[in-house]
Amino acid sequence: MTLRNDATPTDRARTIVTADPELDDLNSMIRFLLYSNEVDVAGLVYASSRFHWSGDGTTPFFLPEREYTEPQLSWRWAPGERFIDDAVDAYEQVLPNLLVHDPRYPSADALRAVVRMGNVQFEGDVSEETPGSQLIAETLLDDDPRPVHLQVWAGTSTIARALMSIEERYSQTPEWPEIHAAVSRKAVITKFASQDGSYDSYIRPVWPDIRVTDVATMAWGYLARRVIEQPELEYLGAEWMRDHVTSAGPLGALYRTWGDGRQMVPGDLTDYFHLSGQTADELRELGYAVWVEPQPLGEWISEGDTTNMLNLLVPGLRSHEHPGYGGWGGRARRVDEGPDAWETRGAADAAPDESAPDESAPDEYTVTRWFADAQNDFAARLQWSVQSTFGGANHAPVVAVEQVDRDVRPGEQVQLSAVVTDPDGDAVTVRWWQYREAGSYHGAVVLSGADSAAVVVTVPVDAVAGQTIHVIVEAVDDGVPALKGYQRVILTVV
Repeated sequence: MTLRNDATPTDRARTIVTADPELDDLNSMIRFLLYSNEVDVAGLVYASSRFHWSGDGTTPFFLPEREYTEPQLSWRWAPGERFIDDAVDAYEQVLPNLLVHDPRYPSADALRAVVRMGNVQFEGDVSEETPGSQLIAETLLDDDPRPVHLQVWAGTSTIARALMSIEERYSQTPEWPEIHAAVSRKAVITKFASQDGSYDSYIRPVWPDIRVTDVATMAWGYLARRVIEQPELEYLGAEWMRDHVTSAGPLGALYRTWGDGRQMVPGDLTDYFHLSGQTADELRELGYAVWVEPQPLGEWISEGDTTNMLNLLVPGLRSHEHPGYGGWGGRARRVDEGPDAWETRGAADAAPDESAPDESAPDEYTVTRWFADAQNDFAARLQWSVQSTFGGANHAPVVAVEQVDRDVRPGEQVQLSAVVTDPDGDAVTVRWWQYREAGSYHGAVVLSGADSAAVVVTVPVDAVAGQTIHVIVEAVDDGVPALKGYQRVILTVV
């Protein structure tokens, strides 16, 4: 079942989220629901990983971690776990306000209708079909021709089981080559690393043509402070989190921050994020396995899996069209793990001159360059959730360019015009810029009038047929917080 309503355009990215009950998955789920107007939500599936599984209640598993010397019946999975349902319940409370700001938000019941339990008993378990794996298989086989963006916030076992079911059903039939090819084209997997073995043991060898992008980065996770630099570190601070997130209604109150007194599973020795005021050594003395340095009360903890979703949320950036385009979730590079395998880590973007005069490429800058934009937009949407009038919160400018794909010739001067409107009547500043790393022509391109709604792009005379030039028009308003709208134009040299 896919969520649809009359206001839903068919070009919205269609997606299924698979997630385990890590606190960062809860935080990512809160963000995702605030953007459920921008995507077509086909499924919200509970999944397991090597870090979280429910067990079957009878089979003990021995964990090699020194803190757990006794066999475990389950691993960091609370009885009756319902973090997705809790997030949808909070969403339901604020839905009347959200609909004031965008009528495309789905109902809470429509979201609940696509919540499923996946393969959660053990890490990597694909021994049987589950409601979650069946939903994924049915979606991949349905008549909707759009790609299905399968977000892996946990392990891949539920997706692997879905693909196994398709193989079991069709592999001995004449239709198998056609179905295998069609599913391989339709499924688009983004994963935060491989949190169980089912990708390497099954998906990669049996379904090698599925596009897979590994989006594991530090920038949105527990280690964000290693790559986020000033002034963006403000967005991880307790004051910003309190003023813009945790104080913003039911969804904000559900969001996890350091020292909030909530623990995922009572007694979990790897989860000390509910505490504050202790040093790492003091936490170790209490028996905790300290794997992330403790932070002050109220600060950001993690949204590690958010890189799975971010490139689906900003249609104008078109970053969901190809892993190499780049957007809020980063830009990926090809890796030698299959014919269509990509990885965000290791892709490099040069920083703008004002922040790095030597044009260095800071670690994970393909992601961090957008961090402030994404956080400000998140803060605005949390305000949507508590403001019952349209004028009570800010909304991003809307940017439109009539032709976003154009054929050009070397030496040609190409005029591009954007129509920019602001829903709140705010003043808007416009700039055009070349995303050099996203295109296959990597040299600098002259943009005349880059600070106006119309720009003239001079195609370099040394550009050769087949090369692409990516130009982005960006509009920022003077609202609070300041928000951005975008449109990417791709010029292809012929």
